[in-house]
Amino acid sequence: MRIQSEPPTLDWSLATDNVSIGILHNIMEGLAGYDNKLQPKPALAEKWSASKDGLTYTYTLKKDVKWSDGTPLTAQHFWDSWERALNPKTASEYAYFLFDVAGAKEYNEGKLTDSSKLGIKAVDAKTFQITLNKRASYFPTIPTFTVTYPIRKDLIEKFGKKWTEAGNLVTVGPFTLTEWRHDSRVTMSANDKYYGGRPKLDTINAYIVSEDTTAINMFESGKLHYVARLPPVEIERLRASPAYRNGPFLRGYYYGFNITKKPFDDVRVRRAFAHAIDRSQITSLLKGGQIPTTSWVPKGMPGYEPKVGLDFDVAKAKKLMAEAGYPEGKGFPSVTFMFDTRDDHKMIAERLQSMWKKNLGVDLKAQNEDWKVYLNRLKADVPAMFRLGWGADYPDPDNFLNLFTSSSGNNHTQWKNKEYDKLVEQAAGESSMPKRLALYKKAQVMLTETDAVMIPLFIDALNVLVSPTVKNLDLNAMDLLHLKSVQMN
Repeated sequence: MRIQSEPPTLDWSLATDNVSIGILHNIMEGLAGYDNKLQPKPALAEKWSASKDGLTYTYTLKKDVKWSDGTPLTAQHFWDSWERALNPKTASEYAYFLFDVAGAKEYNEGKLTDSSKLGIKAVDAKTFQITLNKRASYFPTIPTFTVTYPIRKDLIEKFGKKWTEAGNLVTVGPFTLTEWRHDSRVTMSANDKYYGGRPKLDTINAYIVSEDTTAINMFESGKLHYVARLPPVEIERLRASPAYRNGPFLRGYYYGFNITKKPFDDVRVRRAFAHAIDRSQITSLLKGGQIPTTSWVPKGMPGYEPKVGLDFDVAKAKKLMAEAGYPEGKGFPSVTFMFDTRDDHKMIAERLQSMWKKNLGVDLKAQNEDWKVYLNRLKADVPAMFRLGWGADYPDPDNFLNLFTSSSGNNHTQWKNKEYDKLVEQAAGESSMPKRLALYKKAQVMLTETDAVMIPLFIDALNVLVSPTVKNLDLNAMDLLHLKSVQMN
């Protein structure tokens, strides 16, 4: 199979990108996973129950689960993981995923220093209990995600930052990490101690191939059996191939603003940039069934609001620019917007650049960087405008709207709005779905229209190549690529 870049990290307390997480899904597991309808089901947990008030969840672990080195899995391994993710010293960008846990936010912010007061408890070797600070209707999906996976604290202490290297990393999933040739290949091998039975595949080689055309050539010559994210220039030709598959994808594509940097500290400029985009041009360019959108929660998920957001309106865009002091773009400062290196990202950036020049009279510079470097830049010095995407980590609108809360480690816009935070928090604790969706709609209006801190462009689509020799590979709208059931002819 092909992965598009070097995984930035295989530390599941720190991983935030789809490349790293795709590997982790196959070498690790959590308390829960998903069935074919994307509903949570037991994984490392045999079962779970919730208290009547919805504040306490009790997970009973499967009895005979062992790590790949033969060590039995215990509830303490989950306690260690959740505490590590929340510990401010870890600097986990996904720590906010656990903020529904009692004391979690305070602990992460350093206001609570006693970890024993967190709402997590290893009751005994096989019982892990979680106490929430409020009801969260989506909570059963949280323990499916990588940041909640158990850890081996003893091995982290032994190997330090090298604990995730092949030979050091001990896992509990269907595969183990047997080789990591950096910038070349990641090799996974069947885990003989996997509780679900040994996978059918002995070895999986994930080759790091950044060039799309190279990946397709390798596929067509039989060197690769699975290729995701096909380049637009090839999709028309590949549609006729029996290997081509297309499907819905719970993933949004957007450009965000650093609202602390001029000229995007002015909401009128941000709105003008959104109004100046004809999104249908972009999806026509991509050719893969992507859906133009002005709103943020993707189609196929509760909370999808196609009429929310700032639509294509050049007259409004010009009026807003004039009001901001830049009539026909005059006097607009030099601005560089950034994206990570990929052919389709470049095509989109060039089309946006052209539309902003034509419709606003501004001439922006575009700059790209390799994914790992780009992620570090977003942490250290967020550009004035930047490209990102977001795929569902759990199939609930909270996952998309929580991204832009003040406490989110993945919110790079520098935007902090207490009213928005309150709407997202209220919605999470609301048991009535209609009431939840009404709150989420208000939040989306604030995000994409009122404050316009990001510009949704389109809802992505799955476009992949799967060799006819590959059997039992199920695609899903969350792009969870689980390989434990896959067989080869």
